[in-house]
Amino acid sequence: MRLGLKTTALAAVLMAAPLAQADAQTLRFMTGPQGGVWVPLGGALKNMWEQAISGVSVTAIPGAGVANIRGVDEGRAQIGFGNSITTVDGLKGSAPFPRQVTKVCNLATLYPQYFQVIALANAGVTRLEDLRGKQVVIQPRGNTAEVVTQQILSVAGLTYNDVRANFQASYTDAVGLLRDGNAQVFTLGTAIPSSAVMDLASARDIHVVELGAYIEGLRKLNPGFVGVPIPAGTYPKQTQTVTVPGYFTHVVVSCELPEALVHNMTKVMSENVEGMAAVFGGIRGLTPKAMAQDIGVPLHPGAQRFYKEAGAL
Repeated sequence: MRLGLKTTALAAVLMAAPLAQADAQTLRFMTGPQGGVWVPLGGALKNMWEQAISGVSVTAIPGAGVANIRGVDEGRAQIGFGNSITTVDGLKGSAPFPRQVTKVCNLATLYPQYFQVIALANAGVTRLEDLRGKQVVIQPRGNTAEVVTQQILSVAGLTYNDVRANFQASYTDAVGLLRDGNAQVFTLGTAIPSSAVMDLASARDIHVVELGAYIEGLRKLNPGFVGVPIPAGTYPKQTQTVTVPGYFTHVVVSCELPEALVHNMTKVMSENVEGMAAVFGGIRGLTPKAMAQDIGVPLHPGAQRFYKEAGAL
């Protein structure tokens, strides 16, 4: 993964005339944990918006799916990455949210996320039931990947009491624990191939756990889950395609942001898909219609206006 924009893509942004913005705006953008896609992608979006929209300044800060939705709803940030399944939970006021989210609007749907259970090859983990008694590294409580971990363990008849749960804020730290032999498994929700998993696979042989048998059970808890394939060869020595639970990454904004500003932000994203794809190739080919797809989160009026103008709605 390259963390910078392609020169040509960035040049296109820099040469474009800045979109007019009446008032200066300083926006806080909650991204993701270190080692995931959201941090570099957030940096790319920050650069695009600042260069293309006059008067806009964006501060990117670490975050996680559930925390970002709460942060935007509570006014601690104005932009954030989200995961469709937990954002919908927030709009309903379902756990892990303490109350109903009311100020979060969708800006753009981007790409599918893959919930992955990665084990050391010598750990003897081929199904979730094999996690009993194992040291499993999990994101802090309330983060999207932690919520899904708890849910999928319950489908397998397990709880955290059955595993040796080790909560770590970053995928980078999780990789360090497995690399050094202090844990056998870690769970994560991110795009594929994950840079964190690739880092681990460069030091240790890994096994990507097949999770297809648990998806129907997950769908009973949240119908937003879908089965998605991780093709063979995605990771070193991965010889078979595995099925895992999937959901969508999207960008949310505060519903209270001005319509004109959000319209401009959406327009900049749509016109610079290749710039985003230079950071994460899974975005390549993204269209306004895909960005506007209904994932159960209402569009901000500014985004909705752009998608109508683009013929996507």
